[in-house]
Amino acid sequence: MTHHDEGHYAMKHPPGTVLNKDIAERVQARVKDGRITCAAAHRIAGECGVEPKDVGIAIDLLEVRIAGCQLGLYGYGSKGRVVEPAREVSTELEAAIGKSLVDGRLTCRTSWDIAEQFGITRMEISAACETLKIRITSCQLGSF
Repeated sequence: MTHHDEGHYAMKHPPGTVLNKDIAERVQARVKDGRITCAAAHRIAGECGVEPKDVGIAIDLLEVRIAGCQLGLYGYGSKGRVVEPAREVSTELEAAIGKSLVDGRLTCRTSWDIAEQFGITRMEISAACETLKIRITSCQLGSF
């Protein structure tokens, strides 16, 4: 969803979607200026033993914006996205990304896995995808 959808995130979910109270309390405790960071949302998922998408649902139902995508794709104020294309991408990294594509795109979760496998930051995997003109899809929190 875009900034034009602000205040209407709950509409992404079917009527009757139930808000998990434990997750909601943890989200609300970390909200600053109507936003929660991607990293904080993922920490909550770990604390609660749930999938990040469950935290994303609670965030949407609470009408909170997610800031600071760990891939640099959104949530950086007026800049929006901060990821820049990598100067170069190793053939090994390009191959790993290439074999993990689904319909020509890389999922957020898979990008994190590849970053861990190669010992690079999440922002670096995103930068490699920028250079390779590969879109990252399926945000683990449900933002995109």
